[in-house]
Parts: sequence; C-alpha cells; structure tokens
Amino acid sequence: MRIKFRKGEQRKFLDLVVERLNCVSIRGILQFGFDISYDRLKSYYSERRLMSGDFFDDLCYIVKIGKSELDVTYLDNNWGQVKGGRNGKR
Repeated sequence: MRIKFRKGEQRKFLDLVVERLNCVSIRGILQFGFDISYDRLKSYYSERRLMSGDFFDDLCYIVKIGKSELDVTYLDNNWGQVKGGRNGKR
C-alpha cells in the first residue's frame, strides 16, 4: 500500500516525526532501526516518492500520531508502475 499526502504535507509529516523523536535531521530517523536507505528517505522528504504503508504505520506508532488525524489517500502497491511485456523491451 502507498500513502499519498497532499502537496507539501509529506515533508511536514516527516518534520513532525523528526521533532517528536528529538533528531537533528531526517537522517536521525534511521537510528531507530528502520530498514530503508537514506536515499529513499530523502526521496520521501523531497516528495519524489510516495511513502510505503508499512513505513508510515511504523512512524505513526513510534511518534504516537493517530492515522485518522492525517489527511492521506491510500493507493495500491502497483500505483504508478509501468505495465511490463513486449512494449517495455523495445
């Protein structure tokens, strides 16, 4: 599942997480044992990627934010992917 925020809200959410975890920057989130790379975290912060559902759930749990408080849209895992097949091998 993918989580889609409104424009600018994903960055605000990650800033709130950094503030509540008393981290210096978004890199500090990784010290809590999340299994994502720093490049992916930067992509989430710059809103180039949609946040994964599992990572979003873990962040909400560790920071104690109710998911119902946030205005998000839930999308399928394959949202935005290109269909494969013969057209992709040209």
